[in-house]
Amino acid sequence: MSEAAPDAAWLAAALAAARPRVLAALVRVFRDLDAAEEAFQEASLRALRTWPRTGPPRDVAAWLILVGRNSALDGRRRLARLTPLPPDQAISDLDDAETPLAESIDAGSYRDDILRLLFICCHPDLPATQQIALALRIVSGLDVARIARAFLVTPAAMEQRITRAKARIARGAVPYGAPGPAERTERLASVSAMVYLVFNAGYSAGTGSERAVFCDEAIRLGRLLLRLFPTDPEVMGLLALMLLQHARSPARFDAEGEIVLLEDQDRRLWRGPMIAEGLALVDKAMRHRRPAPYQVQAAVAALHARAAHPRDTDWAGIDALYATLEQLQPSPVVTLNRAVAVAKVGGPAAGLALVEPLAGALSGYFHFHGLRGALLMQLGRDAEAREAMGRAIALAGTPAEAAHIRLQLDRLAREAGERLSEKI
Repeated sequence: MSEAAPDAAWLAAALAAARPRVLAALVRVFRDLDAAEEAFQEASLRALRTWPRTGPPRDVAAWLILVGRNSALDGRRRLARLTPLPPDQAISDLDDAETPLAESIDAGSYRDDILRLLFICCHPDLPATQQIALALRIVSGLDVARIARAFLVTPAAMEQRITRAKARIARGAVPYGAPGPAERTERLASVSAMVYLVFNAGYSAGTGSERAVFCDEAIRLGRLLLRLFPTDPEVMGLLALMLLQHARSPARFDAEGEIVLLEDQDRRLWRGPMIAEGLALVDKAMRHRRPAPYQVQAAVAALHARAAHPRDTDWAGIDALYATLEQLQPSPVVTLNRAVAVAKVGGPAAGLALVEPLAGALSGYFHFHGLRGALLMQLGRDAEAREAMGRAIALAGTPAEAAHIRLQLDRLAREAGERLSEKI
């Protein structure tokens, strides 16, 4: 054990960092999410009681696994035989037991345990909302009340959602054995999608929102995936995409909480170290020459990040990347994003020509009407622009989105008044 006693902040960080590895191992032992969670909580309580006096163990995760496993087994034996739990001092120094356990958890077992835990949270029978809630509760360790506030539901409703997810998993007879190579490849895409959903749940929120913490959690999960798959270019792309997007967060909203468009953001507020890490990952991924959706989206974000000023943005390059993404992952939303680049390169009429055919597929999508309204405004088609922006306000997902469109409408009215004054 270490000589120095850890402070509260170190203890909290250590327990959070160890949680995925410890829970994953305990799930393998007990074949039950609730039992694994209870064992982890008991081990964490023991750690909070003993480490301030004795110092932290050499291997935090191994200590927690051993104590959690033994506490749960002792609890079961106590219920069966009414035997007492061992006192705290009996486990205050577990060097002899801890070392062989740490050695037994080699890189392969650790990888399989974590993958198993992530695969359980991304069980195909679960809807996306339950996958996100379960991952945030089980893997990230966020408390139910916090997750509930982020999803604008009561804690009781969120607890019920998580309970239903666990029940579905139990009924689905999820295999607890080590995932094979074929399953890893197949389910990795589901895990990556879940991580990006967690990120978007936070990224789409306004400034100061409870959901903003989701971005950090998603990036933490992305780093975890990269440790498990260090040579996979698409995992590199996923983490790079989240880093590059999150790096712009300090400039995305003004002091009143209003949205600031990318071209109007103060780029000095962008987080330089996060951008540097994201750019390095993009470059590393692209060297594999196996383009896939997350890599292409990260490459788009990289072109924005590399532009010191909006006028320096390589819009032709962004157009080409979105054209590639249209081939890899055809989607009306991808085409809508490409239309922004096309309008920058070829003018608003060229962008609108891409946007108009998407009306049927995206009639209920806020960004479709917002972009269409902006392009119509640039073309001087004020009445149509006003109608499109009114529709966008009705579909806005956040107050900040609605306020942004109202500013556009105010600008449209102001410019129309100026043109009328000039004629008079």
